[in-house]
Amino acid sequence: MPRSLRKGPYIDEKLLEKVLKLRKDERKIIKTWARHSTVSPEMVGHTFGVHNGKEFVAVLVSEDMVGHKLGEFSPTTKFVRHGGKMQKGMEAEAEQKEAVKVEQAAKPAAKK
Repeated sequence: MPRSLRKGPYIDEKLLEKVLKLRKDERKIIKTWARHSTVSPEMVGHTFGVHNGKEFVAVLVSEDMVGHKLGEFSPTTKFVRHGGKMQKGMEAEAEQKEAVKVEQAAKPAAKK
């Protein structure tokens, strides 16, 4: 459920202080655990290290991100792949196509 419009967006106070202290031209990563903070216009152009539970993911804030939460740009889970016979068949086809491309690239070089 979104936050009430009456209250306004939530921005972590300590994070906002760090942003306001830094100049735009300074390329320093601001580390934060405040994934729930809303991106404000003051944050545009700064790089944040948003913690995903294991490491800090670098997020360069642009104008399109204003109004979203910092945590949206730092995924906490890593998708590996779906399993099963269908996935194995698709991977085998991709390997065959790659092998054909390598062979075709090697043939013209061998003729010269």
